[in-house]
Amino acid sequence: MQISTKTLFLAGMALAATPLAAQELDQVTFATNWLAQAEHGGYYQAIADGTYEQYGLDVTIRPGGPQSPGQQLLIAGQVEFYMGGMSTIDGVRQGTPAIAVAAIFQKDPQVLLAHPDAPFESVADLAGASKLIMGQASFFSGYFPWMKANFEGFTDEMYEPYTFNPAPFIADPMSVQQGYLTSEPYEIERQTGWAPKVFLLADYGYAPYSTTIETRHDIIENDPDLVQRFVDASIIGWYNYLYGDNAAANALIKADNPEMTDGQLAYSLEKMKEYEIAVSGEAVEQGIGCMTEERWQSFYDEMVEIGLYEPGIDLSKAFTTQFVCKGVGVDLVP
Repeated sequence: MQISTKTLFLAGMALAATPLAAQELDQVTFATNWLAQAEHGGYYQAIADGTYEQYGLDVTIRPGGPQSPGQQLLIAGQVEFYMGGMSTIDGVRQGTPAIAVAAIFQKDPQVLLAHPDAPFESVADLAGASKLIMGQASFFSGYFPWMKANFEGFTDEMYEPYTFNPAPFIADPMSVQQGYLTSEPYEIERQTGWAPKVFLLADYGYAPYSTTIETRHDIIENDPDLVQRFVDASIIGWYNYLYGDNAAANALIKADNPEMTDGQLAYSLEKMKEYEIAVSGEAVEQGIGCMTEERWQSFYDEMVEIGLYEPGIDLSKAFTTQFVCKGVGVDLVP
């Protein structure tokens, strides 16, 4: 397997700045929040093409799943990194030591789905749905309060639990179902032959970062170089997964998740690129993983206004930008 000269150059720069004998790789474990999939592709790519090793790291990926305890493992010191979101804000209130150090997805891939013939052309129109099929967490403590605050007509009475079975949605042409841009639309079309309408909430103003890399405050304090190397290598892994030869990474994904198919992997990659999930906003020029204080503050302020977060939380304990927005990997885009 070949590594691009650009990747080797960047890796060499990192190693030059951090002298490490080839045999002295730092062993770290990265816990994901779901089963292995293309949405984790950059991390698998960095293992498959040797990027982590070039950065002096021996990385083990610990896949998650339903009720994944990944963040608890991070907090308990059993893993060094976790694939999270912006929940570190609430973690500050709870006194947990987790902190976000990179935001791989500039757009949250959460979507709402409607039938192709349904009379809905925007998120606002979805208030006319017969029911909203959503998971409890996302419905009551995620983006639904944001929807109610920004669009008229959404009520709690519209809620119907989502059990990861699309049959109720498929059966009711006026229903709306939550989903992930890269998964549910593919499965629905596979089962029915028709493609649902897709409404990416990020395109309507719902603006959290997604797929963040979390670590602990003590790791940053004691070994910031380890954090920098993991973040940089993961970013390069993501560029190579999105734009390079990702066959070996996909093989590792399927080994960790035997139910994953080539068709699903290809669809997910296509949608991540089409909707600019990882490479948009500040990330275009400053690199995948980039995040800003302004966007964290803006999202927090909006969530405080609609009652999802308490006022007065110290955001400096929820995230740090010291490891990102340095242009790492941007020259890997074709």
